[in-house]
Amino acid sequence: MLKDPYVVLKDPYVRREINMRRILVTGALGQIGRDLTARLRGIYGHDAVLASDIRGDHGEASSGPFRLVDVADGDALCEAAKDHGADTIIHLAALLSATAESKPMLAWQLNIGGLLNALEAARVLGCRLFTPSSIAAFGAGTPKKGTPQDTLQRPSTMYGISKVSGELLCDYYFHKYGVDTRGLRFPGLISHAAPPGGGTTDYAVDMYVSAVKSGQYRSYLGPGTFLDMMYMPDAVESVIRLMEADATRLKHRNAFNVTAMSVDPEAIASSIRRRIPDFRLEYDIDPVRQAIADGWPDALDASAAREEWGFRAKYDLDGMTDDMLSNLSGKPLYGGNEAILQ
Repeated sequence: MLKDPYVVLKDPYVRREINMRRILVTGALGQIGRDLTARLRGIYGHDAVLASDIRGDHGEASSGPFRLVDVADGDALCEAAKDHGADTIIHLAALLSATAESKPMLAWQLNIGGLLNALEAARVLGCRLFTPSSIAAFGAGTPKKGTPQDTLQRPSTMYGISKVSGELLCDYYFHKYGVDTRGLRFPGLISHAAPPGGGTTDYAVDMYVSAVKSGQYRSYLGPGTFLDMMYMPDAVESVIRLMEADATRLKHRNAFNVTAMSVDPEAIASSIRRRIPDFRLEYDIDPVRQAIADGWPDALDASAAREEWGFRAKYDLDGMTDDMLSNLSGKPLYGGNEAILQ
């Protein structure tokens, strides 16, 4: 396992060319955005990456330029990309699964309206565009084990519906307007750098934080609820690898299945107990989030991503656990004054 996956000199991949010069990241203060912005600035230079979000900077993007942008305002989004001279838009702004289910109208307006504005900006300015999809794009009738790249997609949540619609919109802009759109169907993403953002799989992040802080956790998903997961450094690397891939090799573009592991709450707890033997896991099942999770795949088939652009994940469960616990120990608790103590 890599101790520091963000050190460019340790990068095991050979890049043919750097084909992102000026990058706009929307939703840069979110779970993916914080890590991805830092990684992009490490590769392409601090000034090359404009971080944007609807919230204030709070010092999170102080390593480079930051701009307040509401992606619901298409003119403001296009102006930000134009002013920056962007050739690439990384569009991350969205409501996540559990939050989207509680606010379906807002989820549709933000997730689809914001994506349309980003696609239009990319079309007008000639930018390439990345936007993430999700395992939430699957649903009833989808094979749960070894879920294929191309299969039935009938999600039952507003978040999932918006993700399927987003995949189709990106395909439409590619075929109709020639916009170089690319995307990944992310599994649950686990990170020590950002607080949970309203996703169904966020229990895993909470579990690691609670393990270090109190030695116990009450899971809102039940035992045996297996879901695909990925450690954030692998997710970040996957975005960059896909955006740097030779376009002629991409048969799918939107959106590639990617995954690193399929785990349930007890598997994560067992991994944590290697480092914190007395860690206690209990259950208080949330029927809304449990129903969402029950409609998602247990394990994705990522062979298309491996074949078309060389995807691979470096972290397994125990490697992720060791890195999470090491990084959380002694670290301030997500913007508060309380420290997480070992």
